[in-house]
Amino acid sequence: MCGIVGIVHRDGAPVDRKVLVEMRDALRHRGPDGEGLYFEAGSLGPAVGLGHRRLAIIDLTERGRQPMANEDGTVWVTFNGEIYNFPELTEELRACGHVFRSATDTEVLVHGYEQWGEGLFRRLRGMFALGLWDSRRRELILARDPYGKKPLHYFFIDGNLVFASELKALRRHPNFPGKIDFLSLSRYLIYEYVPAPHSIYQGVRKVPPGSYLKWSAGQIQVKAYYEPRVGAPGRGPSERLALEELEKRLKDAIRCRLRSDVPLGVFLSGGIDSSAVVALLAELIPAREIKTFSIGFAELSYDESDYAQEVARYFGTEHHCRVLTPDTMLKILPEIWELLDEPLADASIIPTYLLSRFTREQVTVALGGDGGDEIFAGYDTFLAEVLARFYQWVPVSWHNHFIFPLARRLPVSTSYMSMDFRVKKFLEGMGYPHPFRQQVWLGCFTPKEQLELFAQDLAQLQNGFDPLEDIAQAMTGRPFNDRISALIYFYLRFYLANDILTKVDLASMAHSLEVRSPFLDVPLTEYVNQLPASFKLRFLTRKYLLKKCLAAKLPRRILERGKKGFGIPLAEWFKGPLQPLLREVFDEAEIKRQGIFNPQVVRCLVDDHLAGRRDNRKPLWTLLVFQMWHRCYGPG
Repeated sequence: MCGIVGIVHRDGAPVDRKVLVEMRDALRHRGPDGEGLYFEAGSLGPAVGLGHRRLAIIDLTERGRQPMANEDGTVWVTFNGEIYNFPELTEELRACGHVFRSATDTEVLVHGYEQWGEGLFRRLRGMFALGLWDSRRRELILARDPYGKKPLHYFFIDGNLVFASELKALRRHPNFPGKIDFLSLSRYLIYEYVPAPHSIYQGVRKVPPGSYLKWSAGQIQVKAYYEPRVGAPGRGPSERLALEELEKRLKDAIRCRLRSDVPLGVFLSGGIDSSAVVALLAELIPAREIKTFSIGFAELSYDESDYAQEVARYFGTEHHCRVLTPDTMLKILPEIWELLDEPLADASIIPTYLLSRFTREQVTVALGGDGGDEIFAGYDTFLAEVLARFYQWVPVSWHNHFIFPLARRLPVSTSYMSMDFRVKKFLEGMGYPHPFRQQVWLGCFTPKEQLELFAQDLAQLQNGFDPLEDIAQAMTGRPFNDRISALIYFYLRFYLANDILTKVDLASMAHSLEVRSPFLDVPLTEYVNQLPASFKLRFLTRKYLLKKCLAAKLPRRILERGKKGFGIPLAEWFKGPLQPLLREVFDEAEIKRQGIFNPQVVRCLVDDHLAGRRDNRKPLWTLLVFQMWHRCYGPG
């Protein structure tokens, strides 16, 4: 894992060394083990500068230093990530006559590009974001892995391109466009993140997952090289054959992620996905050599540390657990605000941040279970979609005059995924068609609610803009055999790429920890994505095939436990230790001066929550994150 930055000038003006160094060193947390720069003058065309901060994982010697070049120095790369099939690619490239000078995975990128051009990216098995300079063609190429595990931001002004792993590095450039994109703010308010290719800033973009950007002669093109294809084209294999192939591919995904020259551990929540990683890892190496890490909560409805302890005892791993208390959270909140250089309202970034910090005390690489819920239809919202198909037959008059008013009278609870929270969210989503209601269930302020939330001038600006149009554009024209396959695609392209993986990357790299995701191994996902939907969701059983695969490997209580996300007790904490911050940030005079939100609407959200009339944990946290981002990174 590393931090990467770069600048290319169309007119040949030299890249300012001081600016590039400041950008690079803003990413010191991503790479504390080394640093590097490469400059090429623009006497014959464009000028380029590449920067790199290194977290040494493979080949810890100086031979792994970046930016790295090919044999004759005509191709240079700055790279963040891991290429798990680099030994196989190295052997193939050597057979083609390429000469390697290191034992790193980075070097396959420069030789692979020489050999295959942009066709290289489809051959890579791993997670990556890279900037590659081809001095012969005078072209700069940016590329990002198929599922977006590694971030890559850029802006393009007057034919010049500037890129970096994080927005906080781009902000060091004197031409950084720092104005808020209020359409992206609207996106944030419903998604709780800003989906790629957009960003919170006008003129700043993200390279989409599975895509590459080519800069040439002051022009840019963005092309997709990989697109998940979800849905069985035919009947599919038998269940027995599918089970055999699934175990083989999942074990292989874990095996290739063990390549490391530094200590390695596992994030263990006690859920099925992380437990599956431990179970299969224990078949590859002695369990006593496996270090597992988890986070607990004092509030029982949020705590799942006992499940993690049970799995650790079952296999005999060296287990470590820490409890997140309100005091601990308050102490690390300033670090969280500084971390979020773009608003991200997934509150589980707090325990993920703490988990990454204490995991890094003992290891440099951790395996995680991210991706299992997406490819195997593991979320509660998949079940909600099944229920929604029946609820659609309920007469509108019953919904409006009986069911919805009754739901609003349910007692308000602050426990994890309480009944009143589930029922109200479900009914709110029923006002939208498939798949948009999934986002309403997941997210926060609907377009209608935003018109009330925004100050009058901004509400007029937003009028006619639908932030859900991003989903429509992504889904239109894609053939799906069934509704579940369409939802899996939606989760892969939106929630996974823009929320889950962004959160894990930010939280882990803040502590120079690399997190690897076996469930997102492309050979595995391509197989699972083509299986019939009934292998993933069968009646009301989620992750059907995965659970069947693990039936003889995990304790029954783990296999049969309900789904629990990595949430924190915000609803209760807003009434307790977070209440002073809530009142200070949402001071009516301050909101009015800022001019973005309607002060009366914000005040009602706060008052109703504190009085126990409504559970407003999600809207309050979503607004709080934006307000704190605005203080740290918003326009002056």
